[in-house]
Amino acid sequence: SVDRRRSVARRTSVGVPSGSVRVSLCVTQRSGAVAVTLKSLFCVQELNDLQRDPPASCSAGPVGEDLFHWQATITGPNDSPYHGGLFFLSVHFPTDYPFKPPKVAFTTKIYHPNINSNGSICLDILRTQWSPALTVSKVLLSICSLLCDPNPDDPLVPDIAHTYKSDRQKYNKLAREWTNKYAM
Repeated sequence: SVDRRRSVARRTSVGVPSGSVRVSLCVTQRSGAVAVTLKSLFCVQELNDLQRDPPASCSAGPVGEDLFHWQATITGPNDSPYHGGLFFLSVHFPTDYPFKPPKVAFTTKIYHPNINSNGSICLDILRTQWSPALTVSKVLLSICSLLCDPNPDDPLVPDIAHTYKSDRQKYNKLAREWTNKYAM
């Protein structure tokens, strides 16, 4: 049910106490210098930022105690055929984060030309246009924007892109059916 899914989303987004997150980092001595995992610091900072100023219609947080594997949710935008759906995504931070983008994928099935059946997302900031200045919050907002405004000229699913370009009414109907079936 929608209420159960939204409850899971709320629990996901508040998986850690409100306010600042404190993390014990493993500190090692190497050649007289202290080495701290940069990835850990960025993940903690992002989590704090998300809790302090969460983006509209999105949430994200660690899965259990794993600071480098998060679950995110996006509520389907009002001005899209995904309206009212609750979509789950996985977020994995690579070892060289923030210099490489997080691996983000839908775990909820969705009918979209830029998202394939494995949940992979064709979005430039998750590939060639990544910058360490980008955040999970900005990535989630970009994905929300992609739901409202697909890019059929750079599709992961050419058949869906063709339907989007040639028969928008059919595309909207199918996207709505998938939303009702998998995200409600």
